[in-house]
Amino acid sequence: MVEAIAFDIAAELIIKLSSRALSQVGLWWNLKHDIHDLRRTVCQINAVLLDAEEKSVTDNLVKVWLEDLKDVLYDADDLLDDFSTEALRKELSGGNKLTKE
Repeated sequence: MVEAIAFDIAAELIIKLSSRALSQVGLWWNLKHDIHDLRRTVCQINAVLLDAEEKSVTDNLVKVWLEDLKDVLYDADDLLDDFSTEALRKELSGGNKLTKE
């Protein structure tokens, strides 16, 4: 069950990391390469989660790792939401002149 939840979160992160808005912000703040690397990492995590789900993991250590991963993915999702919200706020308040603070 944990694998499915983590998989869903990772899939949502991949969608957000592939969004046009985030790509544009990445260009403005010179983060295009970082966003690309993060998207690759999340895709790799997704592949591991699929393997874990297929094997019906029963190892307690793996279950703990999956719970921790789920928490990290939620944190990453929250961070991307905050990043996108701040970028939108700056865009609306000052046009396309986004700068690092």
